[in-house]
Amino acid sequence: MSVQGTKKEIAVGLVRRLRERGHKALFAGGCVRDMIMGLESADYDIATGARPEEVMDLFERTIPVGAQFGVVVVMAGGFQFEVATFRTEGAYSDGRHPDSVSFAGPEEDAHRRDFTINGMFYDPLDDELIDLVGGQRDIEQRIVRTIGDPGERFGEDYLRMIRAVRFASRFGYGIDESAAAVIQERAQKIHVVSWERIREELQKILLDDNRKRGLQLLDELALLAEILPEVSAMKGVEQPENFHPEGDVFIHTLLSVSYLKNPSWVLVMGTLLHDVAKPVTIEESDGRIRYPLHESVGAEMAGKICDRLRTSREEEGKIKWLVKRHLAFKDARKMRLSKLKRLLSHEDYPLLAEVSRVDALASTGDITDYNFCQQMRERFKEEELKPLRFLTGEDLIALGLTPGPIFSKVLTRVYDEQLEGEIRSKEEALDRARELTQGARV
Repeated sequence: MSVQGTKKEIAVGLVRRLRERGHKALFAGGCVRDMIMGLESADYDIATGARPEEVMDLFERTIPVGAQFGVVVVMAGGFQFEVATFRTEGAYSDGRHPDSVSFAGPEEDAHRRDFTINGMFYDPLDDELIDLVGGQRDIEQRIVRTIGDPGERFGEDYLRMIRAVRFASRFGYGIDESAAAVIQERAQKIHVVSWERIREELQKILLDDNRKRGLQLLDELALLAEILPEVSAMKGVEQPENFHPEGDVFIHTLLSVSYLKNPSWVLVMGTLLHDVAKPVTIEESDGRIRYPLHESVGAEMAGKICDRLRTSREEEGKIKWLVKRHLAFKDARKMRLSKLKRLLSHEDYPLLAEVSRVDALASTGDITDYNFCQQMRERFKEEELKPLRFLTGEDLIALGLTPGPIFSKVLTRVYDEQLEGEIRSKEEALDRARELTQGARV
């Protein structure tokens, strides 16, 4: 089957092919919801009366990703489409997958889905909406409601509790009162879900423009205390009013993340956790509030949170660095030139700059420190910020030195002076190395 066109056009072609072979086939789920909302859909899922083996026989390139559950991925036109057989499902003993699946029709299939807004079908050939669960009504009323009893729907897969938050925050909807009550009552059940799946949903919430609302909903529904207790602990932790007129650490953190523009997972987590240690380091004396070493303590806490969320080692390292250095910009004017250049030339400087910017906007609103660093970075050419070293370890060996701890000290000192502009040639670097290795303090 040769197909070309947009993803939606190709999806319509798949439906047509199924129908030509006598199988009922409809668009299903999120793409129908998005269509009603007037949004562009990223995926077009198809529900059909065809069995998995019939789907695989009908299309050239298929992947039986969940054939036991009636799901086959069809690859066409450079895209992937999930084609699922209409089905009903048995009990969910593991809180994720049904113990059994029975193939059925559209009505039964609609009633086994999670939320009404995701439970509609659309016939793209006859231009007909098939709403068997009241999804269109709930879109009009701007509410996330489970299909059927919320206790049963969440009990089948407790990740749906976080998914309810994601849809509500993304679309600016409310959550049905009965569903919200069940989530609050069963929030601890989220721990039966794997941390990998929790992270995937959390990422979608935090990378969305409405992430502040998402965090507020997670908090209101008692989920935040279960998945990110360190962030929940920020509530009520006071801050000096002259530096933080906005309120406590939690309010400051929500404001900080809300100012981010199209963040990556690393950036949003670095921002979310930049003050994570304030609740455990807070000290009050002489009428002043301090958080000694909260940057270093926070970096360690961030590392443990990243481990829990199964974040990659590379991402974890970057997040910890952002937390540890998030106050660096306030000291930039007092830094030696060499230290400032090291900061400005760091590969993750743009991320740190954004953390600094939103941190300031969420407190006093004074971004002078941020502006200073940005101006300094523009002022220097790349070769000035991170020039090639005049001195290497091989040069030190040539001077007769035996490799050891002194190497690092000498190389660092000489490079710092090179960054300061005090050393301008390899000859000067070699002379300085001789001075440093002749008994002078390094």
